[in-house]
Amino acid sequence: MQTYRHTLAGDQTTIHALETEDDVRTAREWLTTTQPRSLALDTETTGLDTFSPSHRLRTVQYGTGDVAWVVPVERGPAFEELARTVVTKCPELVIHNAAYDLLVLDRHGVAPLETIAPRVRDTKILAHLCDSRQDYEGGVGISLKPLSAWYVDPSAPDTQAGLTATFRSYGLTKATGWAAIPYKDEMYQRYAGLDVLLTARLRPYLERELERHGIPDTLVEFEHRLMAICAGMERRGMLLDVPYTEGLANRLEADAALYAERAARYGVENLNSTAQVAEALLGMGEELTERTPSGAWKVDKGVLLDLADLDGQWQPRETRRPNPLAEAVLRSKRASKWRTSYALAMLANRDANDRIHPKINTLGAKTGRASVSDPPLQQLPSKGWEIRRAIVAEPGHVFFSVDQSSVELVVLAALSQEPSMCQAIRDGRNLHDHTATLMFGQGFTKHQRGLAKIAGLGTSYQGGAATLAKMTGLEESVMRDTLNRYARAYPGIKRWARGLQSHALRNGCELRTPSGRRLVLDRDRLYKGVAYMCQSTARDTMGQALIDLEEKGLTRHLALWVHDEVLGTAPEAEAADLAREVAETVRMDLFGVPIGTDAEVYGPTWAGGYGLPAEWAVR
Repeated sequence: MQTYRHTLAGDQTTIHALETEDDVRTAREWLTTTQPRSLALDTETTGLDTFSPSHRLRTVQYGTGDVAWVVPVERGPAFEELARTVVTKCPELVIHNAAYDLLVLDRHGVAPLETIAPRVRDTKILAHLCDSRQDYEGGVGISLKPLSAWYVDPSAPDTQAGLTATFRSYGLTKATGWAAIPYKDEMYQRYAGLDVLLTARLRPYLERELERHGIPDTLVEFEHRLMAICAGMERRGMLLDVPYTEGLANRLEADAALYAERAARYGVENLNSTAQVAEALLGMGEELTERTPSGAWKVDKGVLLDLADLDGQWQPRETRRPNPLAEAVLRSKRASKWRTSYALAMLANRDANDRIHPKINTLGAKTGRASVSDPPLQQLPSKGWEIRRAIVAEPGHVFFSVDQSSVELVVLAALSQEPSMCQAIRDGRNLHDHTATLMFGQGFTKHQRGLAKIAGLGTSYQGGAATLAKMTGLEESVMRDTLNRYARAYPGIKRWARGLQSHALRNGCELRTPSGRRLVLDRDRLYKGVAYMCQSTARDTMGQALIDLEEKGLTRHLALWVHDEVLGTAPEAEAADLAREVAETVRMDLFGVPIGTDAEVYGPTWAGGYGLPAEWAVR
């Protein structure tokens, strides 16, 4: 057994790295003698691709704030059984970013997710509830190392940096190092043990912060339950149509080359050269108005979409003549990105049964809004079918979807208690029609209805006239008039927004959502309070819906949570009834305003709900 010492916050701590079966007996004696009620826990693996056939669990480490034990489970049954004893018998486990470790332990047969999750305290969740801001936003962040430096010991050794250097000494990279570094390496063993010590010591600091800020225990429990539910979805995964995805990768590669060739006709040989793109656009007579901090012309995605006459979902806006170069650059870059981030990534990360397992980060944003990665499915355009077609249901099954109807606007109405808006929703009226009538009169046009919709979403997410003008391609004066009309139609929203800013100023730029979540605003951007409150509250309504679905045993059918939508599969004969049952469970009231739901059966591929052409249907 290798033993190392570390000084943390002035205390001498110990790391024991087990090597033999005699060491296992020593570790068991410590457990018997100490009888710990709570242990910090961590794992080291070969990489983050938990479900790939080559993924391995290398070590399980556990301990208190004073002593850590590193168990090389890769060395055989005696070590595996020790890890299993700790994981299954300890009354409480403290883990940083628990979703990953829980799935690793489940995947490699140490213990099922369902038996571990109820006993876990996740310090990443606690940190997010204390202060969700990253360091560049004025917070500490939610990663273990910066949290430990802030709360535990600013001089704690950075073993991550040391481990990277150690990888290089073995001729390894970050990608290959985790799998190939020898277990006996001292830096590797210190790294594994130190994370346990830090996690154990971090936990009481965060709990004191929760108490100081008055974060309710119900919210802490809510987030832990939601984490476990989404980990279950990740474990379940979704079936990949491998032949289609391989063909998609080839088609995207061809598209990228085709549009790059078109861009080259206008003198752009390097699509990533902003100078080349800007010079070519100016040469075509385009007017560029924004510059980067270095003084170069800005030709980012937003600028190019505007010049190509496309909205944020890549749909034609019909506000100007599309610039062919801007469109070529956009489409070539998107094809390349989609090929790498989706097609190739899904092929590389699929498991032995051709299933992909997207990661759902239940606290993916400052507001608590969830995100999806590996691949980032929440970033797909709302009208795109090409990537979604790669994901198919099991034979005899179909996809179904349930989403909350206009949840951003319903939440805005419920929080502001704007009477006209709330009553229209209660009466079941089409909210965009109702709003257009208030703004433009009974004879409103289709265009005016679109403006009413944009104004509502812009208000709920605090997009000003300039931002909305850029998004829509309309004149800023038109958007300013639209927002003014919206404010007159719903005066209660403006009063509520002003009250929210005043409250934040009186309370250290801090707001609390209905669930008790703490949101800290930038003093220069207090207007963001409306967007934060709406986004966070909408997220919590779907989070509560998932917990309600879990209690009914319905989450076993679900595969993905994307913003206000849950996606699942079911036997074809049962899908419609199951979708209705899920929709009924998701439906709820928020301060007397009903959040409605829409349910739809998509068919044998996720793309069935996104305009899938008949020639690409699943055969």
